[in-house]
This record gives sequence, C-alpha cells and structure tokens, in this order.
Amino acid sequence: MNKTIIIDYNSGNLRSVANIMSFLKVPFEISSDKNTILNAKRLIFPGQGHFAQAMDNLKNNGLDDVIKECCNKNIPFLGICIGLQILFEKSEEAEGVDGLGIFKGEVKKFTSGKIPQIGWNKVIPVSDNKFLQKDYFYYVNSYYVYPKDNDIICAYTDYSCKFCACVQHKNIIAVQFHPEKSAAAGINFFKNWINNT
Repeated sequence: MNKTIIIDYNSGNLRSVANIMSFLKVPFEISSDKNTILNAKRLIFPGQGHFAQAMDNLKNNGLDDVIKECCNKNIPFLGICIGLQILFEKSEEAEGVDGLGIFKGEVKKFTSGKIPQIGWNKVIPVSDNKFLQKDYFYYVNSYYVYPKDNDIICAYTDYSCKFCACVQHKNIIAVQFHPEKSAAAGINFFKNWINNT
C-alpha cells in the first residue's frame, strides 16, 4: 500500500493531521483496520486524550499488538503527544495501566508551572537529524516522558524543568508537541518526515 495511515483509535486529533496530509498532497487514509495498518507505507498515531483511555481503545480494537508488530516491521511510525506517551511502560496519569512498553521508562506529571502547559515552546535538538531543527512548536500537555535510555532522546524543551520533546529510534519518531498545530514549523517537520521515510 502506498499510503500514509492515520490510526483511528476513537480518540486523538485525526482531522488536523488529515488536513496537513491533504495540504502536502500525501496519499493517506484514516483507518482502524488491522490489515490496512499492517500494510501502510507510514503510520501516524495522533495525540490528544487520556493515557488510560488511549490504551483501552487500542486494546479493545486489538490495535495494541498491531502497533507493536508495525514497529518491529520497521514501518515508519510517527507518534504525536499521547502517541509518544503510550510507547512507554506506564504513566502517572493512569496508575496500574500498562503502556505498549516499546521503550523503557515512564510518563511523569509536571510538578511546577501552570498545568497543563498550553502554548508555544522552543524545541532544542540534541544533535542534527533529518526531521527536526531548533524552532518553536505548540504544546498542550500536563505530562512528559522520562526515558530510561537517554540515547533515544533527540530533542528537549524547557518548561519548569528540562524534559524530553522527541524520541527517535530506528523507524520510530515520536514528539510531545503538536506539529499539526505548529504552523510553518510543523509543516516543515511533516515535510522532513515524509521526505525521509
């Protein structure tokens, strides 16, 4: 299949991501069908929502194992906001709820500053990469990921503390910010991801 698939898990910001794909003239489909997802050219897991709700929706539709399989198959995967957080083992937002556990680590809540963080914040890459340059991106988050392996962190943001803004490992890139709401910086991010996957 020569399409980018936006994963429909009965939550998330599907329409804004779809609008970006349309603007960039990228063939795409919004789908919850397992075979469609497994045969995607690329996958986008759009953010918004509660950790427990996202995981419940994935498990109820059998998509938790599908996402793990896609990541193992080296299908390019982009996670946005909650799409980053569910890749980890657990979250302070939902005690006792397991994440996908693709990466070791947890999701922590901000302990200072206005919560949630809403607005523009500078993203600072750790090193040069194909997808992300230093720029301001739009955030709506009360939680942030805390990976056990610092090597997967490709960018940081400061908001009451220095936290992980983006992880990258093999075919997976996932961001805490919302590139689909980040104007020119977000469009450039999507362009770079599409052109390099």
